[in-house]
Amino acid sequence: MSQQLQETFDRTVDEGDYRINRSWQSLLATGAVGGLDVAMGVFALLVVRHATNSDILGALAFPIGFIALSLANSELFTENFLVPIAAVTARRAEWPKVLRLWGGTAVTNLVGGWVLMAFVVGGLPEVRPTAVQLGTHYTHLGIGWTSFATAVLGGTVITLMTWMEHSTESAGAKLLAAIVAGFLLAAGSLNHVIVVSIETFAALQAHAPFGYADWAGMAAWAALGNMLGGIGLVTVLRLVQVTGEDSESPNRKRARRSRRRS
Repeated sequence: MSQQLQETFDRTVDEGDYRINRSWQSLLATGAVGGLDVAMGVFALLVVRHATNSDILGALAFPIGFIALSLANSELFTENFLVPIAAVTARRAEWPKVLRLWGGTAVTNLVGGWVLMAFVVGGLPEVRPTAVQLGTHYTHLGIGWTSFATAVLGGTVITLMTWMEHSTESAGAKLLAAIVAGFLLAAGSLNHVIVVSIETFAALQAHAPFGYADWAGMAAWAALGNMLGGIGLVTVLRLVQVTGEDSESPNRKRARRSRRRS
């Protein structure tokens, strides 16, 4: 395994070990502020789209939430596909705690996002038509191939962002990864369960022509696609890349150990 790949894997495992073994209080609080951070991006998107009527300018504003997510060390549900599974692979964690992390983070992401959208829609009534238009797009997609394919892409983009952020210690590089991922999500109207749920919450609080039952079905479908993309297309392949290099290149392993001794 190359030294850079080994270091990326080690950082990912250490982070996964930390996230999984926190107290309930820390886990839930981190998830709640993660939802608030991403909702700030949705807030920016709504304001810019309302003012400019431009999808691209709105997409450029949306990464504000992902910048906050990165700088504030909060967490998004789909960010927790790669890091805890890496810790399980390294035998530093067990699956029941991974499920605890996923459930706790997903629920508190949604709660945090719902709360902030209540203030946005209540405080800026002029963005309500934009919020309804945005949320209605995803509910109209329904449960089908288009919504599932965009959900797979959404999970893939965020998990790739997580891998890129763990591949470097540069704050600038991490922010660049967050900005690019956030832009792709918004510009491509990708079906990311937390982001789309927060957008749908804004629409619902602005009296959208659909209900929470419509949101629940959409969110479950999006989560399934996100998991397939994030776990199947990124996490598994990256871990196979690590273990594959580790087993196929014993000379590299010996060289790496030699460099460390020197």
